[in-house]
Amino acid sequence: MNLAPNFPDDLAMQLLMQLLHEELGLPERKAINLGTSINLDLGCDGADARNLMETLEEQFVIDLIDYDAYRYFHPEGYDVFLKRRAKGRGDKLPLTIGMLYQAIKAQRWDTQVLEGL
Repeated sequence: MNLAPNFPDDLAMQLLMQLLHEELGLPERKAINLGTSINLDLGCDGADARNLMETLEEQFVIDLIDYDAYRYFHPEGYDVFLKRRAKGRGDKLPLTIGMLYQAIKAQRWDTQVLEGL
């Protein structure tokens, strides 16, 4: 794995990267930084995204009360040509490694704060 310079190296980040590697299979040659988006850059979506976020919530005891999966991920079996997009939910926002890391450290998902990073 090719981590960017100044990438955090504390226990929380090590455990997060291990989880991402197990769940998504991080690329060996692509540089990974806090701005790397798990949905847009790494292709995490649908059931994989749901499983990842459930594991993240359980493993790190994160309160996801403010988390809205539809901001970042398409549901399982989503077909862009057949289904109408819900108003305001068409284009997905990037969900970055930095956002996950900050949520772990705060032990809660605060959309406004995390998307402002």
